[in-house]
Amino acid sequence: QVHLVESGGGLVQPGGSLRLSCTASGSDFRNTFMAWYRQAPGNQRELAAWFTTNRSSHYADAVKGRFTITEDSAANTVYLQMNSLKPEDTAVYYCNAVVMEIYAAPKIYWGQGTQVTVSS
Repeated sequence: QVHLVESGGGLVQPGGSLRLSCTASGSDFRNTFMAWYRQAPGNQRELAAWFTTNRSSHYADAVKGRFTITEDSAANTVYLQMNSLKPEDTAVYYCNAVVMEIYAAPKIYWGQGTQVTVSS
């Protein structure tokens, strides 16, 4: 069983920055591919930033150029650096992990979510 623990959310003014962290336990990080989703009130959960299986990073258009996803394999941790934050970035941010297995379908895990509020 994989357990994801997130931290780093909070209240920030427009134009400010935050860094989210998500640490995974219970999986081999070499077979684990992580992403950040977000869900604003009244909206569906959407993909914000993610790693593909070749470890390249990708971003939704809404965050491209402002957010950066990185990972520290030694610490089993993925980060989301969010700069130039806008009020429309306000959402609950969820860490997601896809664990690839050789003889079984990939397993998907979610963190508990961390609130990010961008407001003056």
